Amino acid sequence: MPLSDHTQPDQARHMNLYRAYFDLVATGRKTVEVRVQYPHLSDLAPGQHIRFGCDQDECLTVVRRVTRYASFVEMLDAEGPASVNPDATAEEQLAAIRRIYGPEKEALGVLAIEVARV
Repeated sequence: MPLSDHTQPDQARHMNLYRAYFDLVATGRKTVEVRVQYPHLSDLAPGQHIRFGCDQDECLTVVRRVTRYASFVEMLDAEGPASVNPDATAEEQLAAIRRIYGPEKEALGVLAIEVARV
């Protein structure tokens, strides 16, 4: 059975990452990307591709799993900090994530997107 268009690598979603996080994904050390539950991500599903970008660099991944959480704390407790950022403690990660996403964004809900390099 053929994959639908949105699951093909050439139809990958594009997401930007800060350099430190991009490098972790590109080397396979970061396996869970964290986002808030924006409406445009509501159909994100296993098998789809995400092309992460930073400056001129790109890294193609496939979504293995998408898990929804009520908060960043709940997500880090369940996923474990090493899968999100193996170079930082849970406390450091929580502070960094909350600098990126304020409380109004966290209130939308949290996505843990497990990815693997293609």
